[in-house]
Amino acid sequence: MRCSILNGRMLFVSVLCQIGFPCLGDWPQFRGPEGDGIACGSKPPVAWSETENVRWKTPIPGKGWASPVILDGRIWIATATEDGRELSILEVDAKSGAINRNRKLFDVANPQFCHKFNSYASPTPVAESGRVYVTFGSPGTACLDAATGNVLWERRDFECNHYRGAGSSPILHGDLLILHFDGSDHQFVAALDKKSGKTVWQAKRSVDFQDLGPDGKPMTEGDFRKAFATPHVVQIDGQPVLLSQGAKALYAYEPLTGIELWQVAERQNHSASTRPVFGEGLIFVPSGFSQGQLLAIRPGKKGEVLDANGEPPSGSQLQIVWKSKRGIPKKPSLILHEGLLFGIEDGGVATCWDAKSGDVVWNERLGGNHSSSPLLADGRIYFLTEEGKAVVVAAGREFKKLAENTLGDGFMASPAVDGNALILRSRTHLYRVGG
Repeated sequence: MRCSILNGRMLFVSVLCQIGFPCLGDWPQFRGPEGDGIACGSKPPVAWSETENVRWKTPIPGKGWASPVILDGRIWIATATEDGRELSILEVDAKSGAINRNRKLFDVANPQFCHKFNSYASPTPVAESGRVYVTFGSPGTACLDAATGNVLWERRDFECNHYRGAGSSPILHGDLLILHFDGSDHQFVAALDKKSGKTVWQAKRSVDFQDLGPDGKPMTEGDFRKAFATPHVVQIDGQPVLLSQGAKALYAYEPLTGIELWQVAERQNHSASTRPVFGEGLIFVPSGFSQGQLLAIRPGKKGEVLDANGEPPSGSQLQIVWKSKRGIPKKPSLILHEGLLFGIEDGGVATCWDAKSGDVVWNERLGGNHSSSPLLADGRIYFLTEEGKAVVVAAGREFKKLAENTLGDGFMASPAVDGNALILRSRTHLYRVGG
């Protein structure tokens, strides 16, 4: 890492850290630059309250659980009216908290049902130089000019009954915008040309599961066909692989073509919601609701299929190296750091696993209810609760609780980082903490 000091302020050059993460740059997507919840080089505060370390606080209209993304000093967040009839995006000045733009993107005459726990604006946007991409699921996806806020293209033709509301966030890979559509009627992944919005490829999920009704016939709706997970592109053996979790399986695709490489089916669970994490040669992913378990998966060869609860076929490279059923998160994603895996169960129990063996290093109750994914910065992990508390713990083998802070009216969105500041979206406000 290269850095210089100018006028008493630390300026980090935009180069890669030795461990591979951009340092103190933008926060352009769900879970940050690398999509893993790690803020390399940032030193956010440990303690804050409504009267301490809050630089600004801005009311946010509407209801939305989308996390903030940050690019070139501007914060972008999706929001919606509570009834889902108006879908919008806000641009907020990162230094002052002023709302520079409130752009309504879509009017929806007959919104789908959305569970009250969810919102009509839960997918997090993704931004790059000059452009911002935002999706609300099947109601609409749009690409905006970041400078003017003008819509460059939009898509409203994807059919998907999100059943309880959309939740999967879009990602960028090269010239592609990749989207999940895992509904009760259709389940597929779509890759769009990010410049034009046209479909480049579309891959139907190869594992389908239908609830059986009282008459024993398959039902067309149900949680067992629904998923909320965000995809992730990682490098495996020098090749990009799209890790994409659907309702009943984790899939690996070629990101440029949509060709399925391998899959791990998990028929005992459903409605996967987290973003996969990759490291130590393994993929770490919670399997969903119901009898949720944490899987550590060794990537496989093309054409391999594995039952997560069965024995791998003879000679299979695709394997479950270890699994755990203790303290498994259903909605918050995981943190991988220095050979340790950290997670928070939705009911407030935090766990640290040894990433290679799966051994539980520590397991502690932090309290509260958790939907927000944790953040790692400066050797500390930040856990935000639905009640408005933030518990900060040391990211190590010994459990150390460093602080417990209270702010706002609860957090459903995941935190973002701007330099040494936290950007936190509560149910009703956006905060800049520290920095």
